[in-house]
This record gives sequence, structure tokens and C-alpha cells, in this order.
Amino acid sequence: MNRPALIVLAVLALTGCGQGEASPQNAATRASPASTPARPAPTAADKAALLAALPAPYNAADLDNGRRAFARCRSCHTITEGGSNMTGPNLYGVFGRQAGAHPGFNYSTAMKEAAFVWDGARLDDWLENPRTFLKGTKMSFAGIPDPTDRRDVIAFLKVETGYTPPPQS
Repeated sequence: MNRPALIVLAVLALTGCGQGEASPQNAATRASPASTPARPAPTAADKAALLAALPAPYNAADLDNGRRAFARCRSCHTITEGGSNMTGPNLYGVFGRQAGAHPGFNYSTAMKEAAFVWDGARLDDWLENPRTFLKGTKMSFAGIPDPTDRRDVIAFLKVETGYTPPPQS
């Protein structure tokens, strides 16, 4: 049998068993993977509502300033859901996460052994001066000395990284 005939037979065989390009089911599977669909991006109104629901002092933050201040962090951290780890871990879902526990990131021994969960107060202390907050960390960032900038970065992260405020009692 000649080569073109073999190619045609192979394509027909694959198409018949649902493995070829012509299979609508296969095309649909490629277009939408079996993973959970991504959440829609929050609107400006959603972000404003979440900001207002944050506990003080974060509810009075300036998200634009937080975004600008966080620009210093973007060279090492991503904040999107499912985002990659870089020099630092992805920060999506950081609030409420055990320190040193983001999957797939190679933390320092000091961070792996840290016995706390990230919250606004811990992150504020960390951002003020990471090297003195936790001796032995690999993070070389000098910190954010201005308390207003730290407040705004924390509020920005809460709004952008999937934080859900606890229910009001």
C-alpha cells in the first residue's frame, strides 16, 4: 500500500474511534478542559463592596495606591488564581493559609517551620521588614516602611486574591 493511502486509513480509523480532529466530542473536550471553570473577574463594584466589607483599617484603604505599591512585589509574586510561583510563591488565597505551605514552592526552613497563618496583621508585620520578622527567610525584599502603603497593599491583596471576609455577627 502506498503512503497516502496509509495516511487516509489512519485518519479514518482515528476519526471512527473518536480520537481524530473530526470528532466534535474531542473538539469540545479540547475547548473546555475537565477542570472547574474559572470564576468571572470581579467588577469594580464587586471590588468596592469587598473593600467596604473589610475590617478596619483595610476598609479605608486606597486600592489604586495598593496596586501601585504592590508593583514592587510583582517581580517575584503572582496573584492570580492558579498563577505560577516565581522567585516568591503565588499569593492567591494567601489569607488564611499556613505560612510556608503554598504547594510547589521551595520555602526556606524558617518559613516551613513558621507556626502561623497569614492574616492582615501578620502580613503588615512581614511587609514592614521581612528580614527581621522571620530570621532565616530567603526573601531579600527590604520591606515597605510606610504604614499607609502597607495597609493599601494588604487591602489590594485581599480584594485581588480571593479573600472572603468572615460573616458579620
